[in-house]
Amino acid sequence: MERRIGVHVSIAGGIDRGLESARELGCSTVQLFSHNPRGWGIGSRDSQEITRFRTLKKEFDICPVFIHTSYLINLASAKNDLLRKSVDMIMAELDIADAVDAEYVVLHTGSAAGDLPASARTRAVEALRQVAEQGRWKAGLLLENTAGERGDITSRIAEIAGIMEKVPSGLIAGLCLDTCHAFSAGYNIAAENGIEGLAKEVGENMSKEHIRLIHFNDSKKPMGSGVDRHEHIGEGTIGMAGLKKFLCHPFFFDIPLILETPKKSAEDDRRNLSIVRGLLL
Repeated sequence: MERRIGVHVSIAGGIDRGLESARELGCSTVQLFSHNPRGWGIGSRDSQEITRFRTLKKEFDICPVFIHTSYLINLASAKNDLLRKSVDMIMAELDIADAVDAEYVVLHTGSAAGDLPASARTRAVEALRQVAEQGRWKAGLLLENTAGERGDITSRIAEIAGIMEKVPSGLIAGLCLDTCHAFSAGYNIAAENGIEGLAKEVGENMSKEHIRLIHFNDSKKPMGSGVDRHEHIGEGTIGMAGLKKFLCHPFFFDIPLILETPKKSAEDDRRNLSIVRGLLL
């Protein structure tokens, strides 16, 4: 089966317009926001917009569809008000995902903001338990690995697995693995032994089947820098050779790819998509 490849698209003009943009780029999978990711207000989607999204998804054979959650969500926060709003926002994102027939919702769990990471992970688990207890959704939640920046609580595979195993089944579907984040957090995926090490860590803490999505990005910063800065494919510190090794490794080769590379126009997406397709040949 052909590898599913896509990009994160804009929803300017409507969430259904995002699928049209993906189609124009030749994408077979897609990621998008369901609303402004830097605001708490979601509002309601027009029923015709939702119906058209579901129709175009089938017509264009764009699958899976990934909704990326708001950047404001922080399940690691010690502030009760922020935790409450974060839990409500996750449920709203899952509601929209089910409405438009999206398969997955991608979540950054949050930052400890000066607190002990273990305490912050405990809060994240409790928040996710609250979500699990308040509803059931067809869409699955994916926890994304982070870059190891100060306060990160999910930059290591074992940390994500530890959260997953403590949350009631049915909510978390698995892992979204970001290549830039992994590299910045100290996984040397530019080298064969680093790729093998990451695969081994995934296998020891969960399974290959838990990786539902790869955010395929190069990195502006060096390995282990703890800085989250995405770069165009082949122009960063992972480099073309390293990305090809990772892309074609048997452990990762059949997982859907979403590019979150820098963009000033659709031409940037076209160029990066073309390079990735070339690496797969």
